[in-house]
Amino acid sequence: MTVESSAARKPRRTAAGKAGTTGSSTGATGAKRTSRTTKKSTDPELVQLLTPEGERVENPEYDAYVAGITPEDLRGLYRDMVLTRRFDAEAIALQRQGELGLWPSLLGQEAAQIGSGRATRDDDYVFPTYREHGVAWCRGVEPANLLGMFRGVNNGGWDPNSNNFHLYTIVIGSQALHATGYAMGVAKDGADAGVIAYFGDGASSQGDVSEAFTFSAVYNAPVVFFCQNNQWAISEPTEKQTRVPLYQRAQGFGFPGVRVDGNDVLACLAVTRWALERARAGEGPTLVEAFTYRMGAHTTSDDPTRYRHDDERAAWEAKDPILRLRRYLEASNHADEGFFAELEAESETFGKRVREAVRSMPDPDHFAIFENAYADGHALVDEERAQFAAYQASFADAEGGH
Repeated sequence: MTVESSAARKPRRTAAGKAGTTGSSTGATGAKRTSRTTKKSTDPELVQLLTPEGERVENPEYDAYVAGITPEDLRGLYRDMVLTRRFDAEAIALQRQGELGLWPSLLGQEAAQIGSGRATRDDDYVFPTYREHGVAWCRGVEPANLLGMFRGVNNGGWDPNSNNFHLYTIVIGSQALHATGYAMGVAKDGADAGVIAYFGDGASSQGDVSEAFTFSAVYNAPVVFFCQNNQWAISEPTEKQTRVPLYQRAQGFGFPGVRVDGNDVLACLAVTRWALERARAGEGPTLVEAFTYRMGAHTTSDDPTRYRHDDERAAWEAKDPILRLRRYLEASNHADEGFFAELEAESETFGKRVREAVRSMPDPDHFAIFENAYADGHALVDEERAQFAAYQASFADAEGGH
């Protein structure tokens, strides 16, 4: 199974751009070109360091945050995105085969997650939603552990304190408040650490997120709100949720907001580093809107063909985050065919390991759910346990009857 988008094998047409940069051309060495703004005055600002064609453009404000990046670092970012996409593809296949109950795909959002995830330090704390598989990879969470909850064998699968990566949050938007409260505690402790909360464009409509913005601003909490605007909250487009670009909402709460090209891993890395440095320096919260696209379904129970057109996805495939970095690596001679072939083989081995790990997960104790409801027991829980035991026994009786 291939791990890259099919776009990485052949060029696709480039969609009409949003805000972007132009300037003197770059050579095959991948040298920077001087950028100037081409957006209309009414268009939102967009931070971009790599164009969809894989050309490096200068940005005086954010270049310093990736100034020390090496060819090895670039290959590492590419590897992160490719293996994350491979993991995601394997999880989708496992769900279709009945091995998982559900799966929320991150296809198309690899740059936003890997770029921001690699911007964090070990002592930073991350509060994800349920789609941050790439961030989990950056934080060192064992990939198979992400699948336990979706297989129904545990309630999370990892110790959040081991990697400073909280358990996945299914309730939409609540993790923004959790992150804010944690960040307020970090500030009171005087710790030199930042907190980052992930949520989607749909969650931005939740009251929990607005409350988190209010508290974080008033208490100057060291938190970064990282919104992955993938254009669709299940079947609801972003324009039906807000009359202004999402990053501009931060102004009303009294802290900065910035929109970054969510398919540009370098820009996501630079902007998140900047925002986390602000947080650690005691300068308060920041809202980062990563402007990206959910190329797959909301979850495996969703059918996106019912509410969006194929040409929309095709336009975004031309901005594929993996293809974009591959073009830059090739143009700048930072990676050769041997590197890509070796990575392809590694991804196959990785996918097999994930598949085997899921299928070997032991079934949970059917009665464990009753043990953690009340510390001292409860008559109603005892009654429900007995009813469930009788229900389970009925299957054994039925088998014995045959």
